Amino acid sequence: MVPGQMEFGPRALGNRSILADARNVGMQKKLNLKIKYREDFRPFAPSVLAEDCSSYFDLDTASPYMLATVPVKESHRNKLPENYGELSMLDKLYTLRSDIPAVTHVDFSARVQTVHHETNAAFAKLLDEFKKLTGYGIMLNTSFNVRGEPPVCTPEDAYNVLCVPKWITW
Repeated sequence: MVPGQMEFGPRALGNRSILADARNVGMQKKLNLKIKYREDFRPFAPSVLAEDCSSYFDLDTASPYMLATVPVKESHRNKLPENYGELSMLDKLYTLRSDIPAVTHVDFSARVQTVHHETNAAFAKLLDEFKKLTGYGIMLNTSFNVRGEPPVCTPEDAYNVLCVPKWITW
């Protein structure tokens, strides 16, 4: 994260992002319904300290642009009900699959962004501080926008996304 900078491309990489605790069971649904105004099942991606990535995911290379979808490590997965394979997609969605449920897809994958101190120092420092508080160097990361709109560019854009009722049109 470089103050005043914006990323370019298909993913939010920490400069214009909504960041949240990936361990929070209700976070995926809350962000989708109350902030992004979209279906509650839509997945989110994790941003993880590069040096911690292999402890959470089956990934042994860098993924700084959030382009790799990889399995969540077995050690972070929860034991599933015997009938998990027969459950409906919605029932699978609301089954607690891992200790990072807000970023674990129903097939136990995640689209990972590795955050590196050398190339994204401010974001890495934020993840370091979060890790000091929680023991987890990982956070949910999604673009700071609402459905159909570009990511925010200014504090006014951020205010409008979070605070202006959606029925008001300018």
